[in-house]
Amino acid sequence: MHPSVALLLWAVLLFALFRLDPAREAEISWALWVPLCWFFISQTRLPSQWLGRTTGSLATAFEEGNAFDRPILFGLILLSVLILGSRSFRWREFFSLNSALTAFLILGLASCLWSDYTSIALKRWIRDLGNYFAILVVLSDPQPLQAVRTFFRRLFFIVIPLSLLMIKYFTYNAIHYDFWTGLPEYVGAATSKNTLGAACMFSGIFFFWDTVVRWPERGESRTKQIILLNIIFFVMSFYVLRLSNSATSLACLILGCAVILAYQFWRQRPAFIKTLIPVSLGSYVILAYGFGLNDFVARIFGRDPSLTGRTNVWKAVLSVNTNWLLGTGYESFWLGDRMYQVWGLAGLVTEAHNGYLEIYLTFGIVGLFVLAAILISSYRTICRSFTQSALAPLVLAFWTLALFYNITEAAFKAPFMCLTFLVGAIIVPERGVAPQRPVPFRTLRRVDKPRMVPKWAGVNRLSQKGRLKPNHD
Repeated sequence: MHPSVALLLWAVLLFALFRLDPAREAEISWALWVPLCWFFISQTRLPSQWLGRTTGSLATAFEEGNAFDRPILFGLILLSVLILGSRSFRWREFFSLNSALTAFLILGLASCLWSDYTSIALKRWIRDLGNYFAILVVLSDPQPLQAVRTFFRRLFFIVIPLSLLMIKYFTYNAIHYDFWTGLPEYVGAATSKNTLGAACMFSGIFFFWDTVVRWPERGESRTKQIILLNIIFFVMSFYVLRLSNSATSLACLILGCAVILAYQFWRQRPAFIKTLIPVSLGSYVILAYGFGLNDFVARIFGRDPSLTGRTNVWKAVLSVNTNWLLGTGYESFWLGDRMYQVWGLAGLVTEAHNGYLEIYLTFGIVGLFVLAAILISSYRTICRSFTQSALAPLVLAFWTLALFYNITEAAFKAPFMCLTFLVGAIIVPERGVAPQRPVPFRTLRRVDKPRMVPKWAGVNRLSQKGRLKPNHD
């Protein structure tokens, strides 16, 4: 088949999938297309890369960015802000409810002052705000559960088949070759095999969760169709993940599915689940760094004990002189002489391949404390949602894999963080609902004058007579 014909066929099938998806929600807001465009770009390639308009050397492009991309990204950020404004989003309450995340954003902005590249750091900080705005558009939807489901389904309906299409028919852009070994690396619609692996990992976990949640209703015709489609995309995601050969993503996919199953099995014992994850993490740290578990796991997934040269990268970045307390500033370590120094020691890399180390290089010890506060506060938020939100197992799986994924990949930064423990772990204020004191049911009596009734009272429709009112007599 000619590549152009294959591309046209993919577009037709994608349109049909959007229109005929059995899980399609008719009342979902059009505004979800804005975060979809944003995260499609962040999970794949920039517009300039899709259109072949990148110019200059790798180092120059990494430092300066591309003038073609800026208006597109800024336009999406502006649209997200306008959507949140139209929903009367309560920013002050949001920041007060998410103090750890607020501290992280303030630290990032302040770190631009001590960066050697202040203007570049500030541009990147503003750009990364778009990730938070985009995810808030999803979470502030009037139907957040349906919005999250629709957002992920649409995103992976595009990314996974597109990656397969490119690997099959557009090999020049979808397959790279290792600089040292010459072996092929399948990148698909992304820019690296690890980025493609992360997208497949997200996709696999999402479709696995959606299948597990819908399984009790599998007798219904519509649910059967949804589960069948979920299984197809889970298998497709797993296949592309194997092509990418990303061992970290594969291990985290297995871990995420295990967390979802554990939640479903012990969901009647939330206290046990709350302690299971921290205990498992602590046990792993002890076994990994005290008894050499990392070497054993690396061999299971076909990797050498150096984790494919990551230990050399860690030694190289730690050999560079940085401020141990405050770091080098927002996204400023991989710029200028420091980047060239690391390249001379460890090759062409643009990350530390360890999220905790990356935060240290960027924000120093202060950044690690703020990161710990975000992890703890988000975990507490997830635990409080165990009996209230159907998203709890998915968010718990994302939060858990973020901890382990960042052992060998630098992903404690947007957009990865937004798509992991921030989805459902941040607290979004209700729209237009002022805090009020709950009124016990036993004090309610009927009156003729219309009055507003709290949502928790279970009254959905208000009439002019026979309305409930608190009795303060």
